[in-house]
Amino acid sequence: MEPSLYTIDGIIILDNDGKRLIGKYYQNSTMSLKEQKAFEKKIFEKTKKRDDEILLLDGVTICYKSNVDLIFYVVGNSEENELLLAAVLNCVYDAISLILRKNVEKRALYHHLENVFLAIDEIIDDGIIMEIDPNNVYNRLAIRSEDIPLSETNLSQFLERAKEEVKWSFFK
Repeated sequence: MEPSLYTIDGIIILDNDGKRLIGKYYQNSTMSLKEQKAFEKKIFEKTKKRDDEILLLDGVTICYKSNVDLIFYVVGNSEENELLLAAVLNCVYDAISLILRKNVEKRALYHHLENVFLAIDEIIDDGIIMEIDPNNVYNRLAIRSEDIPLSETNLSQFLERAKEEVKWSFFK
């Protein structure tokens, strides 16, 4: 097989019932929506009760990681390096963890879905790996602290911001 930059065939995030939350397929994916759903159901059935992290299935290599109510998958062809796929999986998971303030669960994912899609696009572009450092991905998203609800912000950050506002209002 000839080397290629196109290493990722898909990124999939399923809930703990096997329903798709995010599914991005790359490299001229010829699978119809019905075939994608069947593939996702098949990998979910194979991975839901397993503890390993790599699966070879139907000519593809799949790295996956499960969390409380989410399962993250990175799909590559059967010739692909598992360590590279695992690095991408870890980057996706860690970047999403940063976006969700370490609250990686289905409800929080839905709340920040647009940032999750942007993070995946920063990591992979049409199957080509662009970044594997989750901190770089998070910093490129430029999520402002004003976009985070108060319940998720640090109390000291809130107090610092309040002090600055009081100082400025005093000088006006």
